[in-house]
Amino acid sequence: MEENRIEDGEMERRPLVLVHQASSIAVVILGTFFAVSGSYVFGCAVGYSSPTQSGITKELGLSLAEYSLFGSILTIGAMLGAIVSGRIADKIGRRGAMWVSDIFCIVGWLAIFFAKGAWSLDLGRLSLGCGIGLLSYVVPIYIAEITPKNIRGAFTTVNQLMICFGASLTYLFGTLLTWRMLALIGTIPCLVQFVGLFFVPESPRWLAKVGHEKGFEDALQRLRGKNANISEEAAEIRDYTATLQRLSEVRLLDLFQKRYAHSLIVGVGLMVLQQFGGVNAIAFYASAIFTSAGFSSSVGTISMAAVQIPMTTLGVLLMDKSGRRPLLLVSAAGTCLGCFLAAMSFLLQGHQWVNEVTPILALIGILVYTGSFSLGMGGIPWVIMSEIFPINTKGPAGSLVTLVSWLGSWIISYAFNFLMRWSSAGTFFLFSSVCGLTVIFVAKLVPETKGRTLEEIQASMSSISEVKC
Repeated sequence: MEENRIEDGEMERRPLVLVHQASSIAVVILGTFFAVSGSYVFGCAVGYSSPTQSGITKELGLSLAEYSLFGSILTIGAMLGAIVSGRIADKIGRRGAMWVSDIFCIVGWLAIFFAKGAWSLDLGRLSLGCGIGLLSYVVPIYIAEITPKNIRGAFTTVNQLMICFGASLTYLFGTLLTWRMLALIGTIPCLVQFVGLFFVPESPRWLAKVGHEKGFEDALQRLRGKNANISEEAAEIRDYTATLQRLSEVRLLDLFQKRYAHSLIVGVGLMVLQQFGGVNAIAFYASAIFTSAGFSSSVGTISMAAVQIPMTTLGVLLMDKSGRRPLLLVSAAGTCLGCFLAAMSFLLQGHQWVNEVTPILALIGILVYTGSFSLGMGGIPWVIMSEIFPINTKGPAGSLVTLVSWLGSWIISYAFNFLMRWSSAGTFFLFSSVCGLTVIFVAKLVPETKGRTLEEIQASMSSISEVKC
């Protein structure tokens, strides 16, 4: 009878526990939703230039060179935004940085909407780039700093999922709407984020860093639930912040000290390998790649979109179960295989006995690459970047890592057509080699951060740097 009473008591308590757990992360979910509204803007901005090219060039009479400038100037703006992203986020907070980015993005979309010529188009696109350069840094940082350690990976990876949704839906809407209406619709998620951020707390770790003790406790309590015991987590954040505040404010050049060496190598290395593995070349020029391979560009592009979103979703679901390293290893190996298959399809072109097979091989290679990249390499480097740097270095370190990412994106996007003119097969063999190098880099240097607090991760990274040096 005693056992039955205990079991009955357990059954009675379980629903209460579930309700408490659900309520304790409700504010985290809301904060993540408003943060990743900016990620959706990011995806919209990246996807905008593809479906609108014919409409804009026809209505405004732009040459191919003028439209190419319009498309590429987004990356220049993103680099400018990346340079100041860390400083802005450290000075006015994570929410403040997102508000600033929303203003840039809204101004950019409206300038495109009202554009009468190339200059207003380019200025709008440049402003939009500055906004997403800020967002690409601050969104994963904010999510990582507000979420509990056991769900941090999955929540941070939603950033990449929303970028995919934004790009895919913009491509779809672009076939149905005019380019001006598409730009006007782009302001909606900006407004959702701008207003929504008033209803969620600031990052408690940033509040602790700047000495807002009351705000820090209130924010942490809201994020963990009204009845949650936050004393242990709050003490850990306070102790770690107090230790860091005894150190001087870190500038960009200070990052190259030995105590930050491991974090810097991992953060910058992952971004370099991510970009030089060819992702933006394949994303920006997918139609041209399929055409060169002898496959239907429309079918190929739709197939890419069909693979990208479910594979990104799968990565989100697996993030806090399998861990970061296993997903990265599988993802990098898959991108290596995908580029190798695409390279072989170009290499075998002209051989009559395989002419019918090479277009299918190219499609398989690009889809394997896209699916594998979406599974891990797309989002996890940003998750790890948000986890490995101490709070006193996140500003300059985040700016550097984000700048490297956008600079790599610009280099590959600009050089890709020249590389393809040199050798289509050789280009994809180069990408495959970089992806293979990524597997080795992850296996040797990237730490597993699943299930560890940010303070534990950063302390271990610093100790490893000291030992190695």
